[in-house]
Amino acid sequence: MRSPRLGILSLLLVCCTNSYPAHDAVRPGIDVLVTDSAHLVEGRRVGLVTNQTGVGLDCIGDVEILLGSGVELTAIFSPEHGFRGVSNEANVEHSTDSATGLPIFSLYGDHLEPTPEMLSSIDVILVDLQDIGARTYTYISTALYVMRAAAGIGMQVIILDRPNPIGGELVQGPMLDQAFSSYVGMLSVPIRHGMTLGELALLGNDQLEIGADVVVIPADGWSRELWFDGTGLPWIKPSPNMPDLESATHYPGFVLYEGTNLSVGRGTPIAFQVLGAPWLDPSVILPLLDNEPGVEASDTTITPITPADRKYGGEMLPALKFRVTDSGSYDPVRFAMRVFAALRDTHGESLEIRPGLDRLAGSDSMRNWLDTEVAWETFVSEWESDLEEFLPLRQRYLLYR
Repeated sequence: MRSPRLGILSLLLVCCTNSYPAHDAVRPGIDVLVTDSAHLVEGRRVGLVTNQTGVGLDCIGDVEILLGSGVELTAIFSPEHGFRGVSNEANVEHSTDSATGLPIFSLYGDHLEPTPEMLSSIDVILVDLQDIGARTYTYISTALYVMRAAAGIGMQVIILDRPNPIGGELVQGPMLDQAFSSYVGMLSVPIRHGMTLGELALLGNDQLEIGADVVVIPADGWSRELWFDGTGLPWIKPSPNMPDLESATHYPGFVLYEGTNLSVGRGTPIAFQVLGAPWLDPSVILPLLDNEPGVEASDTTITPITPADRKYGGEMLPALKFRVTDSGSYDPVRFAMRVFAALRDTHGESLEIRPGLDRLAGSDSMRNWLDTEVAWETFVSEWESDLEEFLPLRQRYLLYR
């Protein structure tokens, strides 16, 4: 019987809309661990890196699952946005879990990498974070920093894997140049890599020469063609501005506009589905975006409310609205370049490119291209040879069919 305190914890962690998962739903790594691989944590003091997305198939949080299974959980670690996944602050403080009394060490603030002191009470560390399928999402960076710290003291890291929400087949966008490595891109992979967090961790362990003892517990029942809406799992916002799968599908392309003076809809319910600015004239842009495979564009208005990016808070903005019509043929990075070209050609005096674009793009080539009149099709074609070289490397780390 679960304790009342732990039941309260699960309610605080997550509000799931579908209480009854589909019969053939994918089982996340946390469920596979406690049912099929419990020997990996038996008799060991366990640390857990997670947030609100760390739940089992029945929507119970990882902390409750582990404690209810008799695991000696001694410390919790949280990534960007914190343990509850609601913070937009640049520095998330350490805290204590009120339901269990366990310490919560923040890995987004003063420390990106756990210190030896933080790891002193554990023998093995679990990582359970829902990635979004794009290089710029920081949860893989958190996992890599944890792996590096663990490698330094000979501690094993167990990745509790989850599906890639936008599928595991499509690989799109430019590669990262290691000269531009940062917290929003540590690995030399395309913006849309088509890999799970566990697969990325294995690749990163080799590519960055971390040398950690890494074990990946796969998500049972997931295959590469499955998008999140086919997994039977509930959508739990991985971060405050990732409301649904529609936003996640656009994210690999339109996250690049964080490096501009356009709003991507932070502070609205449709973040990454829109682009807006006071100077934008959608009627001029829309004719230049016709017939793009898998997506439609229209005009709308948005009013960002207390946006975390501090762009145009409280202002009603003219905006472009994007809707996926065929996820299999849609290339959000390619389309983002087409929109960039249209903005450059029609709003060049108003469009502002900020330093952050280089970090998000993974090089300075995108910024340099925007300073030219080179066609967007030509720029996009330059990625093809890099992607062809990447695919055989990627194949070595794939865990799913």
